Amino acid sequence: MAEFIKTQNSFANGEVAPEFYANNNINGLSKLENMDVLSGGGLSRRAGLVSVSQLGDGARLISFSVSDDEEYVIAFVNKRMMIFQNKQLMQELICPWTDADVANIQYAQRFGTMIFVHPDYTPYVLSKKNGVFDLSVFLFAQNDANLDVFMPYIRFDDSADITITVTASTAGNNYAIFTTNRDFWTPDNVGGRLRLLDRQWTVSEYNSPTEVVAYVNGTYSLPSESVADWQESAFSKRRGWPCSITFHQDRLVFGGSRSWTGGIWMSQVGKHTNFDTGTGLDDEAIFVSLLSQQRQRISTVVSSDNLQILTNVGEWAISSKPLTPSSVDIKQHTSVGSYTLRYIQPQKIEGSTVFLSNNGRDIRELSLDDLGEKYNANDLCVFAKHLMSEPTDIAYNSTTRQLFVVQDNGLIAVLNQNAGLGISAWATYKTQGKFLSVTVSDETTYVAVQRDNGVFLEYFDTSALTDCGQYEFLCVASSLPMRVSNHEVSRIKLRKVSARVLNTKSICINQHNISLPNEIYDDASSGYTGDVSINLLGTQRDCMAPVWTIHSTQSYPLTILSVTTYGWYTV
Repeated sequence: MAEFIKTQNSFANGEVAPEFYANNNINGLSKLENMDVLSGGGLSRRAGLVSVSQLGDGARLISFSVSDDEEYVIAFVNKRMMIFQNKQLMQELICPWTDADVANIQYAQRFGTMIFVHPDYTPYVLSKKNGVFDLSVFLFAQNDANLDVFMPYIRFDDSADITITVTASTAGNNYAIFTTNRDFWTPDNVGGRLRLLDRQWTVSEYNSPTEVVAYVNGTYSLPSESVADWQESAFSKRRGWPCSITFHQDRLVFGGSRSWTGGIWMSQVGKHTNFDTGTGLDDEAIFVSLLSQQRQRISTVVSSDNLQILTNVGEWAISSKPLTPSSVDIKQHTSVGSYTLRYIQPQKIEGSTVFLSNNGRDIRELSLDDLGEKYNANDLCVFAKHLMSEPTDIAYNSTTRQLFVVQDNGLIAVLNQNAGLGISAWATYKTQGKFLSVTVSDETTYVAVQRDNGVFLEYFDTSALTDCGQYEFLCVASSLPMRVSNHEVSRIKLRKVSARVLNTKSICINQHNISLPNEIYDDASSGYTGDVSINLLGTQRDCMAPVWTIHSTQSYPLTILSVTTYGWYTV
């Protein structure tokens, strides 16, 4: 039996999965719950939660930044938008999206305007005017001369062999009957637009699968034969609406739709409601369709150094600067694939785009190589995949350097990351209830939490030592199994465990409460700083069990800088 003294003064890798327990190069833990890894490598009890307002049966949170000093949190609650400012409810609006719909809402903001898209709904615009928010339908620009609408038009695959016979209608001189050579029309075509005979038409009436009535602004001439050269509006009730959205190089970008999953539509420069491609001038609208051996379904589009396009099977980028119709340099860089079952918004972290992979278990970091030519998609949770359980929401707080990933099981997987200091540590947050959603606004992390008496908007506050003043929580840190001098240990006789703590008022080591000086419990005291220890701990034969576990259930601060173990071991 050999003697050992082993000190762990860095927990930079946080909680790691059991398959990495034998890795000598990991500064990790077998369990890290309700604790954060600090920039210096130590551990600290997480911040408590403070309640803001009750929401409803369910909620999704997003942030809206109108200006540097005007930040809002928006909670979607079953066809309502609750808008909060400075932790106070400011306004409620009626919206079209149910609780089931909000999981797939995507959005982009520019100055004081935010545009929402969903594949089954026309886009909506949230804007603030005269101190009041208004939600209205997104309207494409219109030609004042003939009232044509500058929306994109395409030929869908299922209409490739369709020809239209145009005949006069008794409804009026600007009406016509459109008859197709086979079944094609549905009632959802009513209200949709077509482009043929160099004009735009609006379908006004459905008669049968082969016949509709349409009208045009102005008069028209009947063609002598059926028309094969025609297009539909890219977005409509039948074809669906944009799935994703961003602003890039002063263009509004729509990525994918229900019926054209690989399409990218970019507005004219500075004219964000005008999608007329015109004659291909540099500032006119652009349409690109992703082409590859696999069917591409766009999950989302991200404006970064390039226009990033995340699909179900890979990550693309348009690197053109400036971006014009004649200079669209687009290519696929990686083949990871992005999550498509619901919208998990990519996060910007230290110049990279962090997204959830299509398998729902990898948090990937999309970043350019040193030459700035090719993207890589590194896995940020390679050591902690066991913490990923059907993610439902994500947000990054750049002030605290924390990435929050809400799970379907009601927990939050939290990544404390500081690349410059080598910190990439995952932990789990738990509360008495279920976390439902997360967002960051004005350097504060907000969560929607389902508790026994409803769903509430809450926020993390370092001065709060409980959750909402009534729910205590357990914080735990457990070591990895013992390895000494590259040896797998089969038996340990533990003599002593010592922890160096900072500003601490409560600590328990291996189920033993540690007595601290009475004077630290004075409100003016920040807590005890120094070494605490326990002795004569006995023999351990479970080679996969942690050597030490530090925890606390009391509502007091706890910060651990290092842990040292003393004893004898047998291999």
